[in-house]
Amino acid sequence: MSLSYALLSILNILPMTGYDLKHQAFDQTVRYYWPADQSQIYRTLKRLTEKGMLTATVEDSDQGPDRKVYHVTEKGRQALADWQRTDQQPPTIRDPFLIQMSFGSELTNDELHSLIAHQLEVHRAQLAEYQAIPIPPREAFPQNRWLALQHLTLDLGRRIERAYVEWLQMCLDADLPAPEGQEPRLLDNPDN
Repeated sequence: MSLSYALLSILNILPMTGYDLKHQAFDQTVRYYWPADQSQIYRTLKRLTEKGMLTATVEDSDQGPDRKVYHVTEKGRQALADWQRTDQQPPTIRDPFLIQMSFGSELTNDELHSLIAHQLEVHRAQLAEYQAIPIPPREAFPQNRWLALQHLTLDLGRRIERAYVEWLQMCLDADLPAPEGQEPRLLDNPDN
């Protein structure tokens, strides 16, 4: 359901085609915390149109097929406003790596080290991607509420990734008891 409201939010700022919505708006903002592929977006646009929350106008295109541009209706704006005023529950965390860690007692230290090191690289890469997002500095537009909210949202994403990186490094440095049949050693020290 949140994908519907993400799309309504974007289209409420600027009507656009499904393709442009995905590649020029969604992939630059929402996908960092609510991923969706092109087919999910098109299905959701169709459903929102059927519910009367969007309308679509067809525009001629010189570069291929006609373009279907989506616009938020009054019903869609009201649904979006109602949703924006609704308290949200904490998100459900579904992280397969946490299952591996929780029940990894049968893994060798080398196997566990490899899993942790891979996750560390994944989260370092995600943090680097967040840090590279081209967003104007808040100071350049101090009265721009939308930009301020974008900065706050991005700040949370960066904090989450920094916390993951710190925690994963702590996991690598942890002095864990050895699985049965192995000598105890620090995970981060391959010479032990």
